[in-house]
Amino acid sequence: MVLITEVSLRDGLQIEPVIVPTADKVRFGELLVDAGFQHLEIGSFVNPKRVATMADTAEVVAGLADQPATFHTLVLNERGAQRAVEAGAKNVRLVLSASEGHSLSNAGVGTEEAMQRIARAAEIVHDAGIRTEGCIATAFVCPFDGDTPVERVVRVARHYADIGVDVLHLADTIGAASPGDINRAVTAVRDVFPVERTGLHLHSTYGMADANAWEAYRCGIRRFDAALGGLGGCPFAPGATGNIAADDLIHLFHREGIDTGIDVSKLGALREHLAGLVGHALPSALAKIPAAPAEVRR
Repeated sequence: MVLITEVSLRDGLQIEPVIVPTADKVRFGELLVDAGFQHLEIGSFVNPKRVATMADTAEVVAGLADQPATFHTLVLNERGAQRAVEAGAKNVRLVLSASEGHSLSNAGVGTEEAMQRIARAAEIVHDAGIRTEGCIATAFVCPFDGDTPVERVVRVARHYADIGVDVLHLADTIGAASPGDINRAVTAVRDVFPVERTGLHLHSTYGMADANAWEAYRCGIRRFDAALGGLGGCPFAPGATGNIAADDLIHLFHREGIDTGIDVSKLGALREHLAGLVGHALPSALAKIPAAPAEVRR
C-alpha cells in the first residue's frame, strides 16, 4: 500500500494564469475525496501578491472542513503560520530549500535564515495543536545552483527532525533528478529521519518522474505527492514543469500489484473536470490516450 497525496489544488494551480473560483476548488476537492484520496494539498498561506492563485486558501480550508480526509496547506514563515492558525488549518507543510539560490528566490532569504523562520513558524502551529510536515525543496537539483549536495539535504532534514515535524518530504522541484539521485538522498536522509515517515514530491520535466518514484519505492518510500493529469510547477523555479501525474503513478503501482486505495473508475472524468477548470489539456500519459489507471493487479 502506498499513500498518494493529491496536490492539484496547491502545486497544480499555483502556476496557472487563471484564477479558479473558490467554490470550484472546494467542489473539486470534494470529488477527489469521493474518488478515494485521503490526503490533499489544498493551498498555501503565502503572500497573495506573489501567488495570487492561493489568495483564497483560508476559504478553501473552511469549505472542505467537513470532508472525511486530511488537508494540507503550505507555510513559509511566521506570518503564514499565524494565518494557518486563524484559518483553522489542521495540517501544515513547512517549506525549506536545501539550495541557497532557490531559497533566495522562493523565500526571499538564504537557507540559514529560512531555517530560523521555519523554527519560529513551527512553534506557532505546534502551540495551536496543528500537525506539521516538512518539505525540502530542491533536494536534488536547483535551477540556480545545479546539483544539490546531499550534505545540505541532510542538514535541513536534521533541522526538521529537531523542530518536531511528523513527516518529511524530499522535493524534486524542477524535475531534474535521476533514480541515482533519489537513492543517494533517501539513503543519506534515513540516518536522521525515519524512512517510513519520509515521502517524495516529484516533477516530470525530464520524463524521469515514474522511474524516480519506483526507485524511491525500492528504497522504502511509501508516500508520494502527485497531481491529477500532471498539472503544476513552481513559479519561483525557472524551467519547472508539472508534477508527477497522479493517474500515471497510480497506474504504475496498480500494475505492480501495489494498492493506492483510489477508485480508478472516477479518475478519467475528474481529469477532464480539472482540465476544464484550467482551460487546457493535461500532460499525463493516460490523458493523451485517454484512459483510466489499471485496477490493482492481484
